[in-house]
Amino acid sequence: MQPTILDFLISFSAVLWEAMPFIVLGAVIAGILEEFLPQEFVTKLLPKAVVPAVMIGAVLGLLFPMCECGIVVVMRRLLRKGLPLSCCIAYMLAGPIINLVVIFSTWVAFRDHKIGPEMVGLRVGFAFVIATITGFVVHLQYRKYGTALLTPTAAPPPSPAADPAPPAQQAAEATPTAAPGRPSFFERLGNVSSTALHDFVDITVFLILGAVLAALARNYITEEEIKALSENQPYLAIPAMMFLAVVMCLCSEADAFVAASFTKMHISAKLAFLVLGPMLDIKLLLMYTRVFRVRLIVTIASSVVILVLVLCMLLHLVYQANHWTGLPG
Repeated sequence: MQPTILDFLISFSAVLWEAMPFIVLGAVIAGILEEFLPQEFVTKLLPKAVVPAVMIGAVLGLLFPMCECGIVVVMRRLLRKGLPLSCCIAYMLAGPIINLVVIFSTWVAFRDHKIGPEMVGLRVGFAFVIATITGFVVHLQYRKYGTALLTPTAAPPPSPAADPAPPAQQAAEATPTAAPGRPSFFERLGNVSSTALHDFVDITVFLILGAVLAALARNYITEEEIKALSENQPYLAIPAMMFLAVVMCLCSEADAFVAASFTKMHISAKLAFLVLGPMLDIKLLLMYTRVFRVRLIVTIASSVVILVLVLCMLLHLVYQANHWTGLPG
């Protein structure tokens, strides 16, 4: 049966309205961060050493839970506030998985399966490892290219020390002037609204384009085809489920229920779907273009895809060696 225009509209609306509440929430949080979060607080938040800073970034979702749709907006504002790029990348990749809401939804989706506890632990563990390693890779890129990896809307403002003002300007600034009055609550609320509206419009354009592509993919790639591939070609099921995760653009709070519906699929293929999807899909790739340059997008995408593929393949071999298929009971 050929898909119809109605099927496309239903799929498009499902992707768009599934993501829209989180885009709005992310834009509001970004506006609050921009207005109320002091620059000094952000720079002092993390340890100076790269390794612990990136590892802390990977678990920030436990404190600030966000869906992948909204986390891009928040992460861009944190970059503007001076949070290191490597920590932001670790938070952006792991935050949509390592948060209490997604952990609970994954447990609920697989609680009647014998792989339930393993699925929750492996999903969180793989997300942490992949986000941390990718954060380190991005740190090496940043040391070489600096803010050239970021778009102008995401790059932090230049430090005054890095670009000293002319002597005349310094003298003018040293002249005592009346301290500006503290903005009122309504002025600050207006600033939050202005920032949130700007970020919402900026990101939503690319969300809509991603929803169009995802709707087309959903109409032409069926779950039955993926299930048949898993049963007949188990080693191709992992990359097939990774591809499906990229094109379906599911929210991380709901994708576990889709993965659990593939009752004849190996745990490694389901895990590939659940780990890659919140880190990399069509709508996220388009949203990344508002924050990252092409070089950084390629670095993030290639690192995440390779790590997910390698880890899930190794997991499949481990389960095979133990003569356990990992299928639901």
